[in-house]
Order: sequence, then structure tokens, then C-alpha cells
Amino acid sequence: MSTVIAVRNLVKTYVVGEVEVKALRGVNLEVRQGEFLAVTGPSGSGKTTLLHLLAGLELPDSGEVRVLGRDVTLLDRDARARLRREAIGYVGQQPGLTPFLSARENVELGQAIRSLDGDPREVLASVGLSERAGQRVSRLSAGEQVRVAVARALAARPALLLVDEPTARLDQANALRLAALLTTLARETGAAVVCATHDPVVIEQADTELALAAEPVAVG
Repeated sequence: MSTVIAVRNLVKTYVVGEVEVKALRGVNLEVRQGEFLAVTGPSGSGKTTLLHLLAGLELPDSGEVRVLGRDVTLLDRDARARLRREAIGYVGQQPGLTPFLSARENVELGQAIRSLDGDPREVLASVGLSERAGQRVSRLSAGEQVRVAVARALAARPALLLVDEPTARLDQANALRLAALLTTLARETGAAVVCATHDPVVIEQADTELALAAEPVAVG
């Protein structure tokens, strides 16, 4: 299996109020095709920040982030956007769906934005939503909405799927179902899956875990 992500000595600091938080301090990691990594840690430890760095939405203070062999830190904004469009699927803490559109239409909209072809019913089937494809998103459960967001990301056939706290609003049964789905998707599609989470159900399903810890320091 080839390497999808290679991170070396990653450092990222940000300021919250009067406190400087060293969220990521010398982080090293490697994720290969078909692997599922759970990124854990308390609030403020940099879980979401790490996903943003992997997606090229933010840049680190120092260190190297390679996605499919390309050093994201050396790419300009347009090149990073192109890399996201071509190789990265991102599901944030809020699914970001259009509530008055159906599940199928939300996937179609995502495809149109990326100028992609393909049958949205196939990716909805892969997340277990074949029978709900025509249902308006506002009428779907929280768990189903997360699965629609995952399906929309998968429509791009990404090499890397980034998912941020997907089970935060789910009960344990639905959390387990979603965690199993992410594992299955990694195995069947070959995508590297990186999931920021604090949920033990998700962590148990992952191949590996990266535990982060925040280090607050008073500014000045």
C-alpha cells in the first residue's frame, strides 16, 4: 500500500484570548491507502487544526505535510485548492448540506461544483442510503445527514477522506454504525481515512490512534 499522508515535525500555534496554545508540537505520522486513523485529544488539542493542515486549508508554523507525495506547505492557494478538488474529501463538524434538497440532489450538487460525473445513487448505496436517496435532507436523522455528507465527499473518489467529529450528535448505535462504515470505506475504496474524534466507539474501529495534547502558555 502506498503512502497517502506523511507528516514530519509539524508545529502549529494559535492564540485564544490571552493564551497561546501550542496545539501541534512536532507531530509525525504516516497513513497509507486503506488505513483508518483516529485523531484524539481534548478540546483545544488541535484535532480540527490537523485536519485543516492536511487539507491545505491552513499552513503550519513549521514542518512538512505531504499528501500523495506533494508537500502541501510549498503549494500556493490555488494549487492547494486544486489538490483538495482532485484528491481530498472533507466532512466538517457541520455536514453543510442544503436542507431543502434531497440526499441525491445534495450529492449531485457536490458533483456539479467539482465538475464530476457519476451516479449519485452508487455512493449513497455505499453508505446505506439507497432507500432514502429521494428524501429531503431536513427530514433525515442526524446520523443519516452525516452519511449523506460522507457520500458527497466520496463522490469525488478521494485518496484521502478527512472527517471531523462525525458522531458528536449521534447515539451509541448510530455512532457504531458510522464508525463501521468508515472502516469499510477505507478497506473497499482504498482511501486513507483520518477522523478527529473523542468517541471510544470510533477509536475502537480505527487501525491506529494519534493522541494530541494541548499546551496553553500565557501570552507575553
